[in-house]
Amino acid sequence: MDENKNLTNRILKRELDMFLTVPTLQKASCQEDPEMFKIVRSSQFVSWSRETLESYLQDLKSAEKNNINLMTQKYARMDNLIEKIKENPEMDEIVDIEIEWQKEMFEKFPCLMGSARALRSSEDTPSATSFETYLRGELETYSDTTLTFLLKDVKHYFEKNENMMIKNYLDMVKQLGYTSIEDAEETKRKEMSTVGS
Repeated sequence: MDENKNLTNRILKRELDMFLTVPTLQKASCQEDPEMFKIVRSSQFVSWSRETLESYLQDLKSAEKNNINLMTQKYARMDNLIEKIKENPEMDEIVDIEIEWQKEMFEKFPCLMGSARALRSSEDTPSATSFETYLRGELETYSDTTLTFLLKDVKHYFEKNENMMIKNYLDMVKQLGYTSIEDAEETKRKEMSTVGS
C-alpha cells in the first residue's frame, strides 16, 4: 500500500468516528451508510499531496486530543448554527478555483451531476446546502497549515490546466463500478430517459 493510501485510510477512520457521532435530530441517511461515506471522502483525498494528507491527519489528531469533532463543526457552519470558525484568504482562493471546476463538471456531465449540490451559496435553501457553502464549512475546520498545502495542490492542478474535481469524480465512479465518468454519465442518462418515458 502506498503512503498516500495509508494516510487516507487513517484519515477516514478518524473522520468516520467523528461523522457517526455528529448530533442530529434524526440519523442522516449518509450516517447509515459508512461505506458510501468512505468512497465519497476517499475520492476527495485522491488528488491531495502527501504533505496535505499528513497535515490534515494532524488536524484530526489534534481535534481528538482536544475533544473537538471537526465534522460537527463543519455541519454546524454549513447550517449557520455557529459563528465563522476562521478567516483565511487562502480559503477564498481554493473556493474560487474549485467552483469553476465544479461548474465544468455540471457542463460536461449534466446527468451525473443532476443530483449534486447547487453551485453557489446564493442558491442555498433551508433544506439544501450548496457546494460553495459546504466547501467553506469544511475549509474552516482545516488548520492554516493544511489550507496552505491544499492551496498549493489546487494551484498545481490549475496551472497544469487540469480539473481536480474530474480526478476526484473519476476515482469515485470507479469505486462504484464504472469504467469512466463518461460511462457513469451515459448510465445515468439512460436511467433518466427510462424514468421520463
